[in-house]
Amino acid sequence: MAVYKVNVATGDIREAGTNNSISITLVGSRGESRRTTINYWFLPGMEKNLTVRCEQDLGPIVLIRLHKWRLFLEDAWFCKDVRVTAPDGTLYRFPCHQWLEGVTTVEVREGSGKKPADDELEILKEHRRQELKARQEAYQWKNFAEGWPRCLNVGSIFELDSNVQFSCVRATNFTGVLIFQGASHLLAGFLLRNSSWNSLDEMRSIFSRTKGREIVPEYVAKHWREDDFFGYQFLNGNNPIVIQRCTALPAKFPVTPEMVAGSLGGGTNLNKEMQEGRIFIVDYEVLEGIPAGTIHGRQQYVAAPLCLLHQGADGLLRPIAIQLSQTPGPTSPIFLPSDAEWDWLLAKTWVRNADFYSHQLLTHLLRTHLFGEVFAIATLRQLPACHPLFKLLMPHFHFTLHINTLARCVLINPGGVIDKATGVTYEGMLLIGQRGLAKVTYTSLCLPDDIRHRGMADLPNYHYRDDGMSLWEATESFVSGIVAFYYREDAAVRGDAELQAWVMDIFTNGFLGRTSSGTVSTWVSPGVAGGQGQVPDALCCPPPPPGIPSSLQTVAELTKFLTMVVFTCSAQHAAVNNGQYDLGAFPPNAPSSMRHPPPVEKGKTLLQHFLNTIPEVDTTANIVVALILLSSRLSDRRLLGHYPEERFTEAEPRRLIRAFQGRLEEIRDRIEERNHWAPLRYSYMNPLEIENSISI
Repeated sequence: MAVYKVNVATGDIREAGTNNSISITLVGSRGESRRTTINYWFLPGMEKNLTVRCEQDLGPIVLIRLHKWRLFLEDAWFCKDVRVTAPDGTLYRFPCHQWLEGVTTVEVREGSGKKPADDELEILKEHRRQELKARQEAYQWKNFAEGWPRCLNVGSIFELDSNVQFSCVRATNFTGVLIFQGASHLLAGFLLRNSSWNSLDEMRSIFSRTKGREIVPEYVAKHWREDDFFGYQFLNGNNPIVIQRCTALPAKFPVTPEMVAGSLGGGTNLNKEMQEGRIFIVDYEVLEGIPAGTIHGRQQYVAAPLCLLHQGADGLLRPIAIQLSQTPGPTSPIFLPSDAEWDWLLAKTWVRNADFYSHQLLTHLLRTHLFGEVFAIATLRQLPACHPLFKLLMPHFHFTLHINTLARCVLINPGGVIDKATGVTYEGMLLIGQRGLAKVTYTSLCLPDDIRHRGMADLPNYHYRDDGMSLWEATESFVSGIVAFYYREDAAVRGDAELQAWVMDIFTNGFLGRTSSGTVSTWVSPGVAGGQGQVPDALCCPPPPPGIPSSLQTVAELTKFLTMVVFTCSAQHAAVNNGQYDLGAFPPNAPSSMRHPPPVEKGKTLLQHFLNTIPEVDTTANIVVALILLSSRLSDRRLLGHYPEERFTEAEPRRLIRAFQGRLEEIRDRIEERNHWAPLRYSYMNPLEIENSISI
């Protein structure tokens, strides 16, 4: 007689328990046990112990079957894990972390990470095949729009599998924030006013009602007119990835040395400043010709500006020239800091409007949310739960499919927030996304490469770069340790058919099989040395950037790709998401629409024209409600490096997780020390503010 001791744990989450019948079967390499009933009445966080008796030793326990049965009412159960102690004292752990619904049987493998080549028993090989077959039926691709990454084939959040839906706590908090903010702005009258703001000071009232979140918006309201703050936001604002060093002006932006001489100071000129690496450019070419929509029946307008910036002797970045179209000429003047106050301020506001579209639709939506969904779907379709990369990646997709499905229903759908509260039409939004995906390169998704190719390695006060590089390196160290533990040599990477199918699924459905995804032209440096804590080495004549890979051949390639995936879903999303309300609550700093066309001559702009150009009150209120929701800190968030679902059972991966957490604590301490005396703190990449996944 062989006696096995079994411990079954229910998840410690709301409604995880059940009063349905649960039983278990142990499956070993030499046989399986009879089905044994565990008990009724499982409560959240509760563990139940039982004994399973077999006539003979089953050999190593390789999987278990959990059976759920009900007589009358359905009561779903969330199983955390199962532990089995064999007669010889060997402990087998079976991480489950999933819902069991209806009358069902779920098979769970022993928790050691296993690649396809590691499985010898036919029962385990068949389990892999059947698990992936079921997942590929459950998680299918569909086209959202031509030229966009493909997405999950569901029509609403109610069609999602329970294992990827919001938790009860998340759903309640999310809805509560939305209702509270909507009611607050409705009661204040903002959502009922479709007229212009009466004054700039009145705009402060829209964020003064949000207690605890008004500090940064108040700073923005005080400093938004200043060129220093305008330049600062290209480095540490919501869209810190569009600026690049400029060594030669494009023909479409004919700024002359005489135009900017006064902004550069004495003893220098534009060509010298470009040669010495102190001139930078932002080009919103992606917005050229985008159709503008209407709000309240009134035509809106979209511009595709170019902005030239200069790094002064004090290290600060300031704008020195702005052109509001891609076509120079008499009706497209180049605006300068020396122009009349409201001319210059309106030109900068047009740039901020263009940056709103670039940030929301490309930097935020496309490059984090949509790519994160692609990574999640491919992982579910191609990697079984026992695969070490599934164990590594799944925490970084927590709630991503739910939030993206919700976005397609209320945010980027026809008649949604983007359609109704911004200046672009639904068709214009789709065109921006299509153009944006066509320009994505693998280089631009990998922070060290992106910094090098944009020529941004040595600019001071670039906190996004400095904090991002620290986080990239910490993530890479963690990922490389996991990869090295499971993939001892390059041949193991090449020979992992599930891994190769995963990469190909991402390449095909996320990047639409674009082999040209590495050919976008990039900045070429005259040879700038690496700066403080940034990317080292001279940047002279880098080779053409590689395209998005469709296969991975080496341990190094796998490590880099996985680092990119984890970084995109955690630190990068935090960088471009968490400051949306802070920097967007004061309307002129991030206007979602413009109600008059770009000026075609100078000297015509006054305060009232400015107020009549930026969004009216109710449009602003709709956007602000969305922004505060999207940048909220909900109570059940999971911070980067914290994995409450313990999917790894081996000692080495668990040690690597602890080391990763230690490095994140060091990064947190450095950021908080820097921020202590800063007039405007940059905390969006503080590990205390970074979630594991794109969950909001």
